[in-house]
Amino acid sequence: MKRLPLTVCTGDYDRVRALADGRIGIEGCDVNYVTMNPEQAFYRAWHNQEFDVTELSGSSYILAKSTDWDDYIAVPVFPSRMFRHSGIYVRKDAGILSPEDLKGRDVGIPVYAMTAALWIRGFLQDDYGVAPADIHWRTGGLEEGGRRPKFAPNVPPEIRVSQIGDDETLSAMLDSGEITALVSAREPSCFGQHNPDIVRLFPDFKTAEREWYARSGLFPIMHVLAIRRTLAEREPWLATSVLKAFIQAKDQCLKEMSDVTALAVSMPWIAAELAETRGLMGDDIWPYGFKENYKELETMCRWSFAQGISARQMDPTELFHPATLDRARI
Repeated sequence: MKRLPLTVCTGDYDRVRALADGRIGIEGCDVNYVTMNPEQAFYRAWHNQEFDVTELSGSSYILAKSTDWDDYIAVPVFPSRMFRHSGIYVRKDAGILSPEDLKGRDVGIPVYAMTAALWIRGFLQDDYGVAPADIHWRTGGLEEGGRRPKFAPNVPPEIRVSQIGDDETLSAMLDSGEITALVSAREPSCFGQHNPDIVRLFPDFKTAEREWYARSGLFPIMHVLAIRRTLAEREPWLATSVLKAFIQAKDQCLKEMSDVTALAVSMPWIAAELAETRGLMGDDIWPYGFKENYKELETMCRWSFAQGISARQMDPTELFHPATLDRARI
């Protein structure tokens, strides 16, 4: 039987490494595995559909599917997940001592629909009563001017979103005081020991995130894995084969992380950290599968519509290949 040539692109993560280096294969496929910065992969997938299987932004994918975009179909593999209490930066002199103090402020954000912001706005509203309409959102490039979203969100009039100038950057505006807060997936250059005026809203973000997980049971999904739709339709067996292989690679990663004979991760106390994390989250700290992640997916769809991102309320089942909706363990 002829094997299917398959180009796969994700970030360079430990949980995909066994696939990227060929130790684990995808059944029936000759895999060309490419790793790159996820934002670069998103751009190349959205614009040119360059990859057969690719990592995509979770929030942008929900937005795109709500407008009947149909170039890719996801499988319930989540290459990137991250708690996001660490992603709010404020000026120390702005009087923002609690999340409630963000009301009425100009808050920078690279793209209104970005996944990190979806989760941050969600917990700001649910936990602190700060609604998206309580903030004036200023969008644009974090370090380079002129950033624009691929898909325009469906923001209602009561939510104020305005673009900064192409010659302006959010990091510089926070540094100068033109904005008093910033939501960002990465640390802005104005933040760090060199600049004591810029601080995190949640300085002890690990404690805040652990407490939030204990209350909510949500481990935020940032990115999904998707297959080119025409290929998935032509090869109906492919979706489950891809899911199975990524599960095997992730399980291999967790097994290696647990081996303390010679540390695979350059963290001296990784064994203690892993034991502590499993005590809170269970043995599988990075679950794949539709049913296993339904709570996160339903929350993302609900918040996306409520925040003026998706064009309609999405059902999580609409996002994934039908063959992968059962369970992760195949």
